[in-house]
Amino acid sequence: MIVIEHQRTCGLGHFGPWLSAAGLEWDVVRPYLGEPVPDRAEGGLIVLGGEASAWQDEEYPWLPATRKLLARSVADGVPTLGICLGAQLMTLACGGAVEPGGHGLEVGVVPVDPLPAAAGDPLLGHLSAAAPAVQFHYDACVTLPPGAVPLATGAVYPNQAYRLGETAWAVQFHPEATTEIFRGWLEKGTDDLSARGFDVPALAAAVERAEPRLVAAWRPLAEGFAAVVRRAREHVAG
Repeated sequence: MIVIEHQRTCGLGHFGPWLSAAGLEWDVVRPYLGEPVPDRAEGGLIVLGGEASAWQDEEYPWLPATRKLLARSVADGVPTLGICLGAQLMTLACGGAVEPGGHGLEVGVVPVDPLPAAAGDPLLGHLSAAAPAVQFHYDACVTLPPGAVPLATGAVYPNQAYRLGETAWAVQFHPEATTEIFRGWLEKGTDDLSARGFDVPALAAAVERAEPRLVAAWRPLAEGFAAVVRRAREHVAG
């Protein structure tokens, strides 16, 4: 499986031990260090978050190759998961639209709610109402790709999760984020956040308090994705 990491501070977080415990192995590709984005992702693909906007190709010259990889993976039925920026890149790659969020920055622990189509979904079928989710994004998926099935929504930004085809998912929030990772994001953006009126220590404390509930909400998503990857491998092997 391939994992695309856009910056050092946006790694797999919780997903590392969760996916490992579920029997998966992966190679992390770090294009910000000059590593080339592959043409194909054999066995599965996760595209992580980052501070880039999904269309900033000049500033982040690996984004076109990442979008191409996402489009090919979705078309080929490769198990695929896009997280935050990864979700936005998938949206653009597959014919949707991403724009700066009309309601501004969404940050902290924010509830998301399952939609009817989530019932029985391999990744989000377990989700309860008002599930806590770590958010940190300025941009938003405003139009989903053709054929996308909305799976979760939120009060501020409605497109919080969707499925495309049978084996590709996009989530606007950060199911992988640990308290430590989130604190790192806050530290980097403290001045900007404070200028926008956010209480930075309170944001960090809220994520730390919510950690047990975050793990309970999102470990099943990681395990569900791992199960999809294993089934796909068994199908190929068979």
